[in-house]
Amino acid sequence: MKNKIFIACDTSSISKAKKILALPKTKKVEIGYKFGMEFFYSEHGRKFISKLKNKTIWLDLKLLDIPNTVVSSINSLRDLKNVKYITVHASGGLEMMRKAKKTAKKVNKKLKIIGVTVLTSFNSKSFKKIGFKKSISEIVIQQAKLIKAAGLDGIVCSGHEVKKIKKICNRMDIITPGIRLKGDPQQDQKRVMTPKIAFKNGSTSIVIGRSITKGNIKNNFKKLIHSLN
Repeated sequence: MKNKIFIACDTSSISKAKKILALPKTKKVEIGYKFGMEFFYSEHGRKFISKLKNKTIWLDLKLLDIPNTVVSSINSLRDLKNVKYITVHASGGLEMMRKAKKTAKKVNKKLKIIGVTVLTSFNSKSFKKIGFKKSISEIVIQQAKLIKAAGLDGIVCSGHEVKKIKKICNRMDIITPGIRLKGDPQQDQKRVMTPKIAFKNGSTSIVIGRSITKGNIKNNFKKLIHSLN
């Protein structure tokens, strides 16, 4: 199975999204595109996504609410037949995730539900500030067990937790955000990693945004592919 790279289309600009989607194909890795809240909630974002063809599309909404609201939200996306992945947040609990998965099967048999663990913008200090007594690693492991129990198709976790998560979710997609090319600034991300190390640790897919989309997109993409050699 080829390694998969999701390029984060973190923009509200249709023209910028088109430039990102124009990346050349490569035999080395499989390329997908992640659209988050910024693009989806923009004036023409949803309509633009609905018209995309022959692309692997991930709708990263990180759904987190009571089970009934999450079910209704997934039902409201049934017209987006080209979307392959949708994220829900593990903090919503086992019941919410189970119902999200059950609903997805009814909406589109090919739709995969991915569980998000602790965001990569957290470090130990900021994590404690919101009231957690356990470490990030302990919480991610606990969330991974819930995600697996809920029957979800994959898990999102930082590269720092992948080795431990792989023991729990060894047959699931393990998607790693917070990816930076060597020497690039971390910005608001705290638990970051290079693409090569993330794949070496066991990630089946990585998510990379600003290291590719800031500046010359095609040149940055070439650097990314070169970094995997």
